[in-house]
Amino acid sequence: MNRKKNLVFYKIVICLICFYFFQSCKEKKQEPINQIFQETHKTDKEFVSIFDGKSLINWKGDSKYWSVKNGNLVGIVTPETILKNNTFIIWQGGQPENFELKLEYRISDSGNSGINYRSEPLENNPFALKGYQCDIDGKNRYTGQNYEEKKRTTLAYRGEKVVINTQINPDKSGNLRTNKKKNCWQSRYISGMLGEKDSLKSKIKNGDWNQVHLIIKNDTLKHYVNGFLMSEVIDNDTINKSLKGYIGVQVHVGPPMKVEYRNILLKNL
Repeated sequence: MNRKKNLVFYKIVICLICFYFFQSCKEKKQEPINQIFQETHKTDKEFVSIFDGKSLINWKGDSKYWSVKNGNLVGIVTPETILKNNTFIIWQGGQPENFELKLEYRISDSGNSGINYRSEPLENNPFALKGYQCDIDGKNRYTGQNYEEKKRTTLAYRGEKVVINTQINPDKSGNLRTNKKKNCWQSRYISGMLGEKDSLKSKIKNGDWNQVHLIIKNDTLKHYVNGFLMSEVIDNDTINKSLKGYIGVQVHVGPPMKVEYRNILLKNL
């Protein structure tokens, strides 16, 4: 009888050890990207956090869609709050010109979002921006490309290095539609390839946290995801390019979705 009791006891101990080992491995698996940001903050003091993880201080957006939960900046569209127009939450702490921006995001499969920079508000919508955007979507069809919201549309698809030289004047209403085709700006020269589109797509995690690093300096706009350069634009269009403006993140028209942002760090160059 004692031998049976001892056997049961040893089995319980082994199960507990296995459980704690599994939990430990699980926690370690979730660490790496967070650790990158913590190390960045320690080693490069010029990076400053612009989101405190607790409140929307210095951020302006529609509270119907944006909130802070579990330390994350969260954008949610529900069946009851379907959008008619894209809406942003906009950082109010400045309008950077040359900078680096680092952050992490996680997005639902049906989600569509983006990180705008050097952007300006629309006159008829206080929560909308027009300007450069690092595109993000849950199915990773567009993630990493350079899309200019409400202006020249797609400037560089994922994997492209693009130069824009041609100067196109908008019409009297400010519209540039005559030089757009299939949601892509036509006056662009692909000067090189950064990698095969699907190969770069494989570097992006589905339904998990991803790291974005934007390096924006003078006319050169670089979008990195998880350390891989996804697109690069050299914008020499003196009529339509922007040299400074607001930073904001987006929830897009479409089906219900959820996007989360955290560890938002800015470094002025």
